[in-house]
Amino acid sequence: MSDSARDRLLLLDSASLYFRAFYGVPPRAAVPSGLQTNAVAGFLDMIATLVGRYRPSHLVACWDDDWRPQWRVDAIPTYKAHRVSEDPGEGEEVPDELSPQVPVIAAALEAVGIARVGAAHYEADDVIGTYAMRYRGVMPVDVVTGDRDLFQLVDDASDTRVLYTARGGVRDPDVITQSFLEEKYGVSTGDAYVDMAALRGDTSDGLPGVKGIGEKTAATLIRDFGSLAGVREALAAGDPAIKGARRTRLEEASAYLDVAPLVVRVAHDVPVGDGDIRLPSDIADPAAMSRLAVEHGLTSPFDRIATALHSALP
Repeated sequence: MSDSARDRLLLLDSASLYFRAFYGVPPRAAVPSGLQTNAVAGFLDMIATLVGRYRPSHLVACWDDDWRPQWRVDAIPTYKAHRVSEDPGEGEEVPDELSPQVPVIAAALEAVGIARVGAAHYEADDVIGTYAMRYRGVMPVDVVTGDRDLFQLVDDASDTRVLYTARGGVRDPDVITQSFLEEKYGVSTGDAYVDMAALRGDTSDGLPGVKGIGEKTAATLIRDFGSLAGVREALAAGDPAIKGARRTRLEEASAYLDVAPLVVRVAHDVPVGDGDIRLPSDIADPAAMSRLAVEHGLTSPFDRIATALHSALP
């Protein structure tokens, strides 16, 4: 168990947050580096807000070392295919003014002393899933994201929540617990949510789902049969409760359902190492922070980070 009653782990879906900052923070005045830095400033401000409000003892900025892992594409070739840049070798399509800001975000995190963790062949979601499982039952875990996929990690028993930023941002996120899942989606656990999501599909990720099976029907099937595996077992056994067009559509989607759980469920065993993920009590490298602040006009965001770190001290 944790050493302190106030221990809390905050896991940031970094790309989700800096994309939101890029589109939500107005362009800033020219700075010596010549870069637009609205995403950097917005991202740092988000961290300051989160640290000040939730006062975590541990924090990880989880990183997409591979935003579209080949093992997921091999299973479902349409996975995120619509997001691939038209320029060969460019990977994910990212706005021209955002791309050069991402290394600055990484440098800013290093200067502050906040752990930034990614892993080859895995997405940030998988890093988040691994840390959430590693610390489940050790300390409360909050996942900060604008991605519904991570609702699968919600677990009231271990105080694992998602702070969902899609509507209210980090200042007023939806707090996703099992009661929220039940009320909004008709499923009672994170595991049930991921099974429902596999059936439903997700066009934003290029996941087709089962034709004709929407969210409500998917939730009903999971509720009636306990899990996606239970649905498929009932289907194979000829259970009369699954009949007509619904049976036909599920049978036609058999190949998809063979691989969908692998793609939709986040990994829990990513090699993230044993690095220090404690929230720093002060800026780790003031000189590096000062250089970044001058070059990119980030003095105010860094000041807010420093103030938040001090306020989070026990």
